[in-house]
Amino acid sequence: MWTEEKLNQMLTEPSQALIDDMKKIKGDIMVLGAGGKMGPTLCVLAKNAAKAAGTNQKIYAVSRGSDPIATELMKENGIEVIAADLLDKEKLYALPDVENVIYMAGRKFGTDGNEWQTWAMNSTLPAFVADKFKNSNIVVFSSGNIYPIVPVSSGGCTENDRPVPTGEYAMSCLARERAFEYAANTFGTKVFMYRLNFAVDLRYGVLFDVADKIMKGEPISLSTPCFNFIWQGSANEIAIRGLLHASSPACIMNVTGPETVSIKQAAIELGKYLGKEPIFENECGTDAYLNNAALAMETFGYPQVSAKTLIRWQAEWLLDGGRTLGKPTHFEERKGSY
Repeated sequence: MWTEEKLNQMLTEPSQALIDDMKKIKGDIMVLGAGGKMGPTLCVLAKNAAKAAGTNQKIYAVSRGSDPIATELMKENGIEVIAADLLDKEKLYALPDVENVIYMAGRKFGTDGNEWQTWAMNSTLPAFVADKFKNSNIVVFSSGNIYPIVPVSSGGCTENDRPVPTGEYAMSCLARERAFEYAANTFGTKVFMYRLNFAVDLRYGVLFDVADKIMKGEPISLSTPCFNFIWQGSANEIAIRGLLHASSPACIMNVTGPETVSIKQAAIELGKYLGKEPIFENECGTDAYLNNAALAMETFGYPQVSAKTLIRWQAEWLLDGGRTLGKPTHFEERKGSY
């Protein structure tokens, strides 16, 4: 039986590799934009790793505090929670200086019609953060959407492929990267650019989106035939361990699972567990947003949970009445409109 407590416990149990790396990370860690989908469990994971490593660094979580459940999870696990709107420059510059920063702040959905807000959050704010924390090691969350759509046969974009962002959201994500690259090249700030392509938490993610359509009897488009995803516990571990790989010029790395997963096959497998036949629409496409994470696999090792296991867990979560965050990924979007 899946419960919220069980899921959170699994997401925040540090591996030995993380514990070993935590011993090498000098100083406290501040997570900016910690109230989102990944931030709360990332903060608790870091705290648990520090305890296990015997280092007892402070873990700061900075967010607007709009999600009381996330805030309570962090507070009850010993996280130093700071309520602040990062776009308020006075509050940003009043934050304590720390040796390590994980930058997760960003805006995606609701961009269409409010592009100025997305650009403010994704491109203007990073310039101020990079200035405030120019002497810190910074892991910067970015997106695989900055790459072009590529043929399935390509194996996905690597870090050597040139970004070709489609739509204003993806453009603003690239602008975020450039702001931190400026700091790395001008101030010597050590930066780790973390290009994520779909974390799976069971309460949200690409597998949740597919399973939810199956449960509701809604058709699943095959225009985007494949996707990448990674267990959120592993994704969060890479973000923390990435602090040791921050460099000047910036280190850039794709983060996702090693598999390129067929949406149709994933839906069929989910349908078997859920006891419902998936409905498909549109002809099967031949290209998609796909990332090659071979460098991350070599650097950090393979994810703790396989794609096949995540598919089963996702179905079990829904059958057990698991909660949703109500934040669809829109993984099937191909024109950059969010």
